Amino acid sequence: MAQKTEPESPADDVVVKDGVEYEEVTTDDQVIGRAFRMSLAVLLGLGAIGAGVFWWVTRAPEVAPPQEASVQAPLTVTNTVEPPKVSFRDVTASAGIDFVHQNGAEGAKLLPEAMGGGSAFVDVEPDGDADLILVNGCFWPGSARESERPTQALYLNDGAGKFTNSTQAAGLDATFYGMGAACADADADGDPDAFFTAVGPCHYFANDGGRFTEHDVGVAGAPDAWSTCACFFDSDHDGDLDLYVGNYVRWSRDIDMGVDYRLTGIGRAYGPPANFEGAQPCFYRNDGSGKFTDATKEAGMLVTNAATGVPVGKALGVRACDIDADGDLDLSVANDTVANFLYRNKGDGTFEERAKELGLAFDREGRSTGAMGIDAAWFRNDASIGIAIGNFANEMTSFYVTQGSSELWADEAIGIGIGAPTRKYLKFGTLFLDYDLDGRQDFLQVNGHLENEINAVQKSQTYEQPAQLFWNAGADARRTFVEVDGATTGDLSHPIVGRGGATADVDGDGDLDILMTQVGARPVLLLNEQALGQHWLRVRLVGAGKNREAIGARVTVRTAEGQQTQDVMPFKSYMSQCELPLTFGLGSAKRAEDVTVTWADGKSQSLGALDGDRVHVVEEAR
Repeated sequence: MAQKTEPESPADDVVVKDGVEYEEVTTDDQVIGRAFRMSLAVLLGLGAIGAGVFWWVTRAPEVAPPQEASVQAPLTVTNTVEPPKVSFRDVTASAGIDFVHQNGAEGAKLLPEAMGGGSAFVDVEPDGDADLILVNGCFWPGSARESERPTQALYLNDGAGKFTNSTQAAGLDATFYGMGAACADADADGDPDAFFTAVGPCHYFANDGGRFTEHDVGVAGAPDAWSTCACFFDSDHDGDLDLYVGNYVRWSRDIDMGVDYRLTGIGRAYGPPANFEGAQPCFYRNDGSGKFTDATKEAGMLVTNAATGVPVGKALGVRACDIDADGDLDLSVANDTVANFLYRNKGDGTFEERAKELGLAFDREGRSTGAMGIDAAWFRNDASIGIAIGNFANEMTSFYVTQGSSELWADEAIGIGIGAPTRKYLKFGTLFLDYDLDGRQDFLQVNGHLENEINAVQKSQTYEQPAQLFWNAGADARRTFVEVDGATTGDLSHPIVGRGGATADVDGDGDLDILMTQVGARPVLLLNEQALGQHWLRVRLVGAGKNREAIGARVTVRTAEGQQTQDVMPFKSYMSQCELPLTFGLGSAKRAEDVTVTWADGKSQSLGALDGDRVHVVEEAR
């Protein structure tokens, strides 16, 4: 049973009228008092709120507990795929290569001592094998050891990866302070000639059936120049090979000693290029017979600081590539501590420098970098091109990619997985290669510092540094490139004072082996021991005209998994040269469904289907 309740009686000051409660006001003092009390409460509340706001705004900042600061690269996103395990074995000694690079260092810390030297895989005879030229320095004038006269070196390959020192017999036992090498059949007589960049004049050796003789063909340059990278290419579609030569800085022993760069705790050290003026490149036109004329100014290659009149460029790497697919070869130049260059070919053999407007001059933050080696590739197996530039220590590698158009590039180093892992090391040789033959271009960097005592002042740095190999996981992966664990790559991960890098199939088994040069030490020849069961296809082109090596031609291979494109441009990396034949990984496919060659003159030739696991020699249709 529900309990019945009585209604509450109204308060004394409340009157009920018609069922509605009204407050009864009896005197003015009561009204005023009640209003005062209410107002006072409101004012006190507002005061409390104001005081709280004042305290919040003017409060002392919160002091965090002391922490040890550390500089770290941005975190990378872990890929969901794992690189295949491929080991590389050091066969330098067993292959017969006993060369030791001489940089002439005797304590003066002259900048060229830290910068050499390059190498070139080139078929000297030619007999189908990748022979090897190694570039050497020498002792400085006035040295007590000047009479020792170290020379350049040539090692002939027997086709199975065994090399014989043939330097003297071939006539390349010449002594000069060499930097890099570029070899091509510039005189169109059927065998490749050898060109060496150097501190001082350059040196050109004409090849006559495997015997080299130094000739003056007009490409020596200034006697006080310091040349570094070089590239033969047909700039004007006249069928012969012209020559670009990159010069580094205005240098002499007196200038270097005057700079007198020093590191705390070490003393005199190798001065950064920022302390030296830049230098103009040289561009030489071939007259068709292997004689050259200096056409640097006429070709539009001179770049000068408008405010100072000083040359801008400080070139260490060059890569020719038709970046806009218009049939003309353009030049990308890696400049050390200043803006990189992109010489766009105007179609008649003249150029305009456009790196800044295209997005290729600086890093993602708009700064110039300590740029060293360079390479380019169709790394996504589509129309987009990547240009990779190895930079100084504590700078990421630059990785410029076309953004749907050759008129717009962006540095995608972080997004594709290259940025953070490369920040620590000092990068020189920079190369694309398909080391596991899966049909995608992987990425290699050869690393090493300048100062042998750098660890005393920078604990994060060492003189000898391991090379870095990045596996291309494909466009669908969270990051295109995955750094390969050095514990799985064998001798590739052993720290060296790395400089140049080059690739060739030295033992004829279908995969690419790697050569890394060192400054003041032995080179390292690494045999690729992959055993993944992947198939491959190698293409060696023979041009119909004077450009018999088909330099500048492009090959597209199609399989069931898509298409791959590579160009015949061996001059790349850091003052080095790779072999001319192109290696395409076919993965599980035993043949290519279609192979198309676009020759240097623009003509296209379809070869149809080609069997894998063999070398195809393709001659241009006349």
